[in-house]
Amino acid sequence: MSVLLTVLETVSQDAAALSAATGLAYTVTVVTVAASSVLFRSPQRRRDARATLTILMRHGGKQ
Repeated sequence: MSVLLTVLETVSQDAAALSAATGLAYTVTVVTVAASSVLFRSPQRRRDARATLTILMRHGGKQ
């Protein structure tokens, strides 16, 4: 039984680490796109970045 608990503990720690890494990557992506929507010089690129940010935020809320 202790082997099973050890395996479950390892799996849950790996899942938590993966979840944290995914959350961090998503946050970095959203911040980058948000900064791009403000900092790009071309109005078209700013609109595209804002549209992408809207999509990311919409999908992020559903998860």
